[in-house]
Amino acid sequence: MRILSWNIQWGRGLDGKVDLARTAEVARNSDADIFCLQEVAVNHPNLLGGAPMDQAAWLSGLFLGYESVHGVGSDLPDGLGGRRQFGNLILSRRPILQVFRHLLPWPADPAVPSMQRAALEAVIEAPEFPGGALRVIATHLEYYSAVQRAAQVEALRGICDAGWRQAVAPPSNAETDPPFAVLPRGAGCVLCGDFNSPAGAPEHAPLGRPGDAPALLDAWPLAHGTVPRAPTFGVHDRRYIAEPACYDFFWLSENIADRVVDVRVDAATEASDHQPVLLTMT
Repeated sequence: MRILSWNIQWGRGLDGKVDLARTAEVARNSDADIFCLQEVAVNHPNLLGGAPMDQAAWLSGLFLGYESVHGVGSDLPDGLGGRRQFGNLILSRRPILQVFRHLLPWPADPAVPSMQRAALEAVIEAPEFPGGALRVIATHLEYYSAVQRAAQVEALRGICDAGWRQAVAPPSNAETDPPFAVLPRGAGCVLCGDFNSPAGAPEHAPLGRPGDAPALLDAWPLAHGTVPRAPTFGVHDRRYIAEPACYDFFWLSENIADRVVDVRVDAATEASDHQPVLLTMT
């Protein structure tokens, strides 16, 4: 199984142009089974380069054969009776059994700009994984506020733990109405996205904290040991960071950590200000 995580910057490349066809071409070159895309915009003409269209729908149309689910954090009026949205998109060529949209904490931090952030969870049909499914969670944390990032990471650990508890102790199937359907939740979890902080940041600590549910492990050292990690942000564009660093991660619950084969960063593309990261598992 191959999963690609990428902050696509609403399709805006380093040439300043918004080009979703280019974004899709770069992503498709990975031949991933699942794409976890961040900064997908809907009805945002005033973003740099312009993003007036429903990018979630456009990207879904460019990935034929994939199911798509969209989860937004920022959801605001456009002044014309519609909504402008900003969030995450998951595309999967395996069946998606369930979808959960989690709003992340947004504690007050008036000294800096911020927006509502979210995590999008898709339960992927995967008979070869524990519980017959795999929970894949795509997220994008706050950039400006370490206080908010810390609260969001704590919440993500809780989301991963709660999913595991549902997997090992599913609800009763005594109710036959369809909304109560009991489907596999998956005992294993992959959490990925743009964490907007470098490897080793203190706010990441809750992910690896021991508990009754499986802790999460950083996929890079699982695949590469002590080899220095490849940077994912500031590789071609230094406007926001002095030196390239890794801001984009895959974390896996420890009960499936032995499935990791490789983690690779596409350092060549300039189709976004972040680089795509590809996880390969057995």
